[in-house]
Amino acid sequence: MRILFLGEIVGRCGIGVIKNALKDYRRNNGVDLVIANGEGATSGFGLGFQNALSLQHMGIDVLTMGEKSFFKLDMVEGIAKRPTILRPANYPETVPGRGIRYVTVGDSKACVINTLGMCNFTNPHLNNPFLSAEAICEKARTETPIVLYVFHASATAEKMAMGRLLQGKASAVVGTHSKVLTADATILDGGTAYITDLGRCGASVSVGGFESEHEIRKFRTQVQTRSHESWEKPQMQGALVTVDDVSGKATAISPVCIDVEVEIPQPKSQMA
Repeated sequence: MRILFLGEIVGRCGIGVIKNALKDYRRNNGVDLVIANGEGATSGFGLGFQNALSLQHMGIDVLTMGEKSFFKLDMVEGIAKRPTILRPANYPETVPGRGIRYVTVGDSKACVINTLGMCNFTNPHLNNPFLSAEAICEKARTETPIVLYVFHASATAEKMAMGRLLQGKASAVVGTHSKVLTADATILDGGTAYITDLGRCGASVSVGGFESEHEIRKFRTQVQTRSHESWEKPQMQGALVTVDDVSGKATAISPVCIDVEVEIPQPKSQMA
């Protein structure tokens, strides 16, 4: 099975990247399953339900979320209607949605697990994912050998620790949230594909997908102002992982970083 993991989709530029690049990439590279982080697709902060539906129509099979899972109010109700949108599994069980999903791909089945880290997240601050990660993977492996673990975490050390914890227990452990494509894609002992962060789909010349000028001003003045989506040098970033269908062990992982042409929308004309 060939799985394409995509970094966080940021704003309209990120949605444009998916629209213009994913279909051809999926066909040309024999991709069986696409998993992407949708945390920032709606204006960079959260994921609106309609944007989620549009992204899945563009070819994303599973959308994962993080600390902004419920930033958009329509997702509170909508996530329960769409089991292929995963909030972190370490939310309380009473919270709408789910954090684990079994996906049928041809004659095979994969389990996608999504959890939220602890470092630098105060709202929400969820259950410690390190206490349940092994048990979740072990249970998943009773259903399928292909276990795909997405870890939405801030600290690189926290993501690396999760990778080491689950080596040989998951087919892949991939990190999201930092929105910077890391250069450490590797196969860990036991056949676990690993990368610390999948980067982002959106403007690569930016600060996390936002216009640099405004983000710099925030740091210099300590005054919080509205972020502005950037459109400079759009890219589709992530990692392509190949997993043996029988053993569930990863046999290859390669970073994905593709320049994509995205048309900048024209501002709406002022009404008299």
